[in-house]
Amino acid sequence: MTEAASRNQILLARLVVVLIIVFLVAGLAWSGFSADVRQRIWQNLLDRPSGPMMFRFILQPVMAAIAALRDGIRDARSGRTVYFWTMLTNPAKLGGRLREGLISSARIILLGLGMDAIYQFVVLKTFHPGEAAIAALLLAFLPYVLLRGPFARLAYWWRGDAPANEIR
Repeated sequence: MTEAASRNQILLARLVVVLIIVFLVAGLAWSGFSADVRQRIWQNLLDRPSGPMMFRFILQPVMAAIAALRDGIRDARSGRTVYFWTMLTNPAKLGGRLREGLISSARIILLGLGMDAIYQFVVLKTFHPGEAAIAALLLAFLPYVLLRGPFARLAYWWRGDAPANEIR
């Protein structure tokens, strides 16, 4: 994301960060992090794609991919280094690039939190906030982070040039 984020985008990203932290802390406070809890989390996460509301396992990653495609093309147009590669090799830019990704995917993460909460109330008849945070990050933020760089590389290839300061 090369253009300046709007005030609303920044506020939404901050809200998402606060909610993720609150959900994770609440999950740890209510359930702890014992072996049984970790087993329940993995079992519940693995059961979700085959249960009700499975469309979100397509919807959220597709929305994240669209945001990653848009930002990857912008990276290529502006000559920026590839997103994930920059985060791995340049610690000084890690925070800024993560912030960009969070601002771009904040709505998708918020949607994921809401959808997972609904899923848990309907199917599990309970609410595990830590699991909702994990599911939202896995379905919305992780695809964005993993796809933005390859989309930028494709855009660079399409344009016929290479990103600035890129090691091949």
